[in-house]
Amino acid sequence: MPEILPADHGILAQIAHGGHGDPHAVLGAHPHDGGVTVRVLKPLAASVTVRYRLASATRKSPGGWGELALAHEHEGVWAGALPVAEVPDYRLEVAYDGGAAIRVDDPYRFLPTVGEMDIHLINEGRHEQLWQALGAHVRRYDGEEPVVGTSFAVWAPRARAVRLEGDFNDWDGRAHPMRQLGTSGVWELFVPGVESGAAYKYVILGADGHWREKADPLAQWAEKPPQSASRVYESTYSWGDDEWMAQRASRGQIDAPISVYEMHLASWRRDRSYAQIADELVPYLADLGFTHVELMPVMQHPFGGSWGYHVTGYYAPDSRFGDPDGLRLLIDRLHQAGIGIILDWVPGHFATDPWALVQFDGAPLYEDPNPQRGWHKDWGSHIFDFGRREVRNFLVANALYWLEEFHVDGLRVDGVASMLYLDYSREAGEWTPNIHGGRENLEAVALLQELNATAYRRAPGIAMIAEESTAWPGVTQPTSASGLGFGFKWNMGWMHDSLQYMEHDPVHRSYHHGEMSFSLVYAWSENYILPLSHDEVVHGKGSLLRKMPGDRWQQLANLRAYYGFMWAHPGKQMIFMGSEFGQEAEWAESRELDWWLLEHPEHQGMRDTVRDLNARYVESPAIWRSDADPGSFAWVEADDAAGNVFGFVRRSGGDELVSVTNFAAMPHHGYRLAFPGAGEWEECLNTDAQAYGGSGVGNLGGVTAVVGEHKGWPAHAEVTLPPLATVWFRRAGER
Repeated sequence: MPEILPADHGILAQIAHGGHGDPHAVLGAHPHDGGVTVRVLKPLAASVTVRYRLASATRKSPGGWGELALAHEHEGVWAGALPVAEVPDYRLEVAYDGGAAIRVDDPYRFLPTVGEMDIHLINEGRHEQLWQALGAHVRRYDGEEPVVGTSFAVWAPRARAVRLEGDFNDWDGRAHPMRQLGTSGVWELFVPGVESGAAYKYVILGADGHWREKADPLAQWAEKPPQSASRVYESTYSWGDDEWMAQRASRGQIDAPISVYEMHLASWRRDRSYAQIADELVPYLADLGFTHVELMPVMQHPFGGSWGYHVTGYYAPDSRFGDPDGLRLLIDRLHQAGIGIILDWVPGHFATDPWALVQFDGAPLYEDPNPQRGWHKDWGSHIFDFGRREVRNFLVANALYWLEEFHVDGLRVDGVASMLYLDYSREAGEWTPNIHGGRENLEAVALLQELNATAYRRAPGIAMIAEESTAWPGVTQPTSASGLGFGFKWNMGWMHDSLQYMEHDPVHRSYHHGEMSFSLVYAWSENYILPLSHDEVVHGKGSLLRKMPGDRWQQLANLRAYYGFMWAHPGKQMIFMGSEFGQEAEWAESRELDWWLLEHPEHQGMRDTVRDLNARYVESPAIWRSDADPGSFAWVEADDAAGNVFGFVRRSGGDELVSVTNFAAMPHHGYRLAFPGAGEWEECLNTDAQAYGGSGVGNLGGVTAVVGEHKGWPAHAEVTLPPLATVWFRRAGER
């Protein structure tokens, strides 16, 4: 019999205690002096036997198995020498006190599942499909006895050792120490028999000598909170949106109609799964005519009250609603109904939960180690180390993951301003200038430019959207022109000014006329989205309806008029869920919307207004086809402060639409309004229509514009402007 390959008891003790960085060098099968030594780690076993394929066995004659009882060597390590010259196929039979032997495979007989090119790209911070290398992946190996198992790989460069624990080893990480692949900082292990659904965590021995349990940063599924383990997931979803994806790749967004419905999954309707939400949401949005839905963060987060903005699992869809294929189903159903989907994404900061990214390998790793840059005192969260290439890779690849694996049509990037400025929410002495002496966070700028350039290159037709609240230049300029490279930016200035105007009683609005018109001074400085988001209906701000002055009829009329003005204004539009029917109560994530309001005709009328606005908008290319061109807009009435009237024309090519809004509480009869040309103009939308709950004042049958200069235009007409209403006119016969 061959001799056992000797091993130092100190090394075996390291293996047993999880402190060895390369357990595969000791465990598994190793040829030695004409034999093969097999070492296995089974700390609680009563006996371990190796069953191995004899050299004489063939595929046609598969018999011929040998057996060898291993001897306990040291602290749960068992060893024996097989009388064969080459490493054979083998399995283990392990018995525990009082039990029968169980046949298992040996994790330490498999080659690494992370390739050299993967390691090179990870080290360079350029692995654009990082999720395919790191995390947990079900793998299958063919053979006479096919093997199914899961490979685990995690980046923890300062770790002294990493163990894998899960429901497959009774949460005892001693059974599965992982190996470090060279000096890459990547730790890896393939565990046979572990399949989709298994729960797991890493147990990391930090440089400080302390063990920490950590969820997988690249896990694609997680336990439902308050549980915090990661879960193995193998998608079996078959997409049905090929037509949508092909069309998306061939079209732009700037010159397309975009009307966005923002929503929070947990409080749109309570206690729904992804599939149940799809059943209700898709027909609802299709009827309303929104082109896109934007979901507040659906990445795994432990505290529902954070609305998803304190993320712990960047690659895992929120398990509160089901598994990842459930989210794929929701997105697929939306696409098949012609509705795009945008995800809210949070790369600026992350949650403080100790089992997640914080001090992942015993010291700051994902977070910036500089306290002036690594802590967000307003939000009580850690800020990513934007200057570390592996962290930038983690974030860029995460964006690509949602765009590619989930067919998402765009990402709304949260808190861009907080990333761009070193002095964001910091007093003097709490920040240090950059190398040029400025306040710009140069590393964050580089990250955002890389993010956008890479996203548009790999996923053509998508939209990257910045929530950026300052006057940073070039947010939507291409990176080739030193811009940040976003497709759109939220127009926070328009939102603040217009809501402030609307909150005034009509008798006082004449003194604030400029609040409504000022946005046109800078409307084309960026590609804008007009956002009436969740932030405007929480924290004591009240609902949009409650912001409006007057009695209930006037509140509803004001809101309808405001929407009519907004839909025709340059830029794309977005409203938050519930605003489409005049949600009365302030939004709270703990309860669903007040759907019962739709039993009241006036709220149904509000919903119908939004539906018809979307319909008229989509069929009116004058509004959206040349949205980035300042020539697509011109005032026909900008100065009537006393009358609270705003009128403008939108045009593209030969298409023209005139929008006029009367924000006064009384109608204007015989109002002389300039038109871009003489002829018949149809009233194609009137937010004061009786069907919407309005007073029914308007221009039934349209108006006739006659030749005659008025305010610099070649024609004019005498029109009726309903109270607190927006009216759209288009040339008769156009559609």
